[in-house]
Amino acid sequence: MNKIDVCFSPELIKLYDIQEKVVVVTDILRATSCITTGIAHGVKSITPVATLEECKTLQAKGYIAAAERGGQKVEGFDLGNSPFSYMNESFRGKKVAVTTTNGTLSIDLSRDAAQVVIGSFLNLTAVVNYLKSQNRDILVFCAGWKGKFNLEDTLFAGAVVELLKENFELACDAPQAAQILYNQSKDDLLVALANSAHLNRLKNFNTMKDVEFCLTPDQYDVIPVLQGDELVQLEN
Repeated sequence: MNKIDVCFSPELIKLYDIQEKVVVVTDILRATSCITTGIAHGVKSITPVATLEECKTLQAKGYIAAAERGGQKVEGFDLGNSPFSYMNESFRGKKVAVTTTNGTLSIDLSRDAAQVVIGSFLNLTAVVNYLKSQNRDILVFCAGWKGKFNLEDTLFAGAVVELLKENFELACDAPQAAQILYNQSKDDLLVALANSAHLNRLKNFNTMKDVEFCLTPDQYDVIPVLQGDELVQLEN
């Protein structure tokens, strides 16, 4: 039986051999929720980049540019890090470049994987069903916050582990811990996160509408995957 594992932060990814694994990158609040939303609303591709300079360069080439640092939109860019900003019909068929504090770094660190999948609560069941069909070990990679553990990404990892418990063997204690946290919290994720560091950080920016949406399972039946430098909808 293949195994499922969880990496709790980018600082720990060096401990994992990812080359033969499917890596599911998650940054619930809010990068992977935005990516999922954008692809679901017809964005052609999303190019994650590490720096503001790279994002600005692509903006000059005609990309829609999304940039976030510390939870806030960066001045001079088209979008910040709200999933609602991707629900724009004029973006359909367009290319987006994005850089965020945590999520885009984690995607970049996953490039050696057999496949990189973007996971969020918004596309939870679609991702889980796809993983069931893969004959590979799975690693759920939590973006965390500036290298540190965070709760919301871990709860998503736990949800994936719980839904795949009949299909995959737990690789170590990390997926078990995530699964326990999720099962204790799944009846009301917002309440479970009420005192979490990132939620309290985002409250200062009046983004609770974003938070509530990002914690709502199965809004979309899309699976963004990394192809080259771009995130695109997985082809059937």
